[in-house]
Amino acid sequence: MSDWLTALPHDDVPSVLVTVALVEGSGPREAGARMRVTNEGQLDTIGGGHLELRAVEIAKTMLATGATRAKLERFALGPSLGQCCGGVVHLAFEPVDGTLNAMLQALRERRQQDSWRVIALDGEPASSLFDADGAWLGGTAGQAPDTFSRERGTHVAQGSDGRRWLVDPCLAPRAHLTLFGAGHVGAAIVRALAHLPCNITWVDEREDMFPAQLPDNVRIAATDAPEEFVAMAPASGSFLVMTHSHALDQRLTEAIMAREDAGWFGLIGSHTKRKQFEHRLQAKGVPDEKIAAMVCPIGMPGIRNKAPAVIAASVACQLLMVWEQAAEAALATPLRLVSASTPPRRKSRAAVHQS
Repeated sequence: MSDWLTALPHDDVPSVLVTVALVEGSGPREAGARMRVTNEGQLDTIGGGHLELRAVEIAKTMLATGATRAKLERFALGPSLGQCCGGVVHLAFEPVDGTLNAMLQALRERRQQDSWRVIALDGEPASSLFDADGAWLGGTAGQAPDTFSRERGTHVAQGSDGRRWLVDPCLAPRAHLTLFGAGHVGAAIVRALAHLPCNITWVDEREDMFPAQLPDNVRIAATDAPEEFVAMAPASGSFLVMTHSHALDQRLTEAIMAREDAGWFGLIGSHTKRKQFEHRLQAKGVPDEKIAAMVCPIGMPGIRNKAPAVIAASVACQLLMVWEQAAEAALATPLRLVSASTPPRRKSRAAVHQS
């Protein structure tokens, strides 16, 4: 499925951005899911089924009539759409005009940084883009709800005047994996993670092992000193070790365990390999709790197939579980943004209050 933000070849293609603004009960996608609708089709998905079909119809009607204002529509999935989810989904529809085009371009440039879109759903068109500290980055000056909470994620906020706003965080990927080993399993894992919200640093001594074409979320490091990339990894980053050498696996394991802020760590191998490494690490004085946290063998319990693609799918599930927990924790810091009559200077924190 094409990405809603990057797939259109030209920004001047008429389109409507559809965002899941609120989900009550069960729905096919979570709040924050998005798709772009053009006269020719759609990019990305809000979950498929009758809900998506109806959303595409509404968006194409907006394109045909030249609609210029965003709007919020409520859909009861059971009674009106016949979907077994049974919940209620609120969708925001935004015609992609010059202002929104500029915002989307800024979001493409800021994909490694947190951004917050704030869109008026009532009254005259208004939209603004903010960074994670509440600094105004562009859009309609002085237009935002009185407050909104970061911990709620995508939601609909109401100002003191009763006006409704779509508050839509566009967060940088929280997940980072440093992957050591460019063999068959390493390559399969890179393919499995290619379209997931993560960044990968792929490390191997053998430059010729890396494929010519790489996914956009992958950076390679052909190096004779792979341990250096343990130190360079971000705090709480994930590590996966599967090199061609048990001796190198051992050195990398020791380097990872020496970091106080390392995140999830997986080591490819059997239960026998784990026991061998445990004895060696204990002999070197590595704390028992760090050894116990090492994931080896890797993959979801109950999956025994050793084909590279199967291992990759299983490990991707493990990593997604770890990363989703981290993403939920990252949203736990509340952010209140106070609108101003004029936009604050870039990088200003005057409009931000922690609660």
